[in-house]
Amino acid sequence: MSTFRPVWSLCGGWAVEAWSGRRTRDHTDVDIAVFQEDQHAVFDHLGGWQLIGHDDHVALDSKELWDGRRLDLPAHIHARSQDGFSLEVLLNERSSRDWILSREPRITMPLPRCAQLSAWSLPTVVPEILLFYKATAYFGDEEMMNRRPHDEHDFLALLPNLTEERCSWLRHAISLAQPGHPWLTHISL
Repeated sequence: MSTFRPVWSLCGGWAVEAWSGRRTRDHTDVDIAVFQEDQHAVFDHLGGWQLIGHDDHVALDSKELWDGRRLDLPAHIHARSQDGFSLEVLLNERSSRDWILSREPRITMPLPRCAQLSAWSLPTVVPEILLFYKATAYFGDEEMMNRRPHDEHDFLALLPNLTEERCSWLRHAISLAQPGHPWLTHISL
């Protein structure tokens, strides 16, 4: 990604490792976050990779190669290189000043605060956004939550690293999006 011009950030499980400073679990891929308007740059940059674009117009288990059509949010792109390296590109929404994490209820964070250089010297999504997505993406979908025990693991790995300011933002954001989420009791302590 060193030659990819648009803004991108490491996210997902490897970002948790970058912030926690240690390897905490196995990973099946590397996740990066980009903004929706940069999806065609991803398509061009990863030419030669097998790209599968997922949005509400394509079944989650689709193996059909992405032809570069505009993906509607929520969306992500699975990318596999010829040597088998697996990358997941998560498309995100932004306004001119903010990363829009949820439209309803509206939850945002100013763009300059959303990603920082981790100890790995990579632009990395900040811990509170990582945990917000892990807390809210599948909450209420028992089947998906049962398939994602690593989200709880990542929460426990990152929680000790959160400053009071980060905890406060996370607590507020989760309580707006999922007021009954069990992580709120841990963040509130």
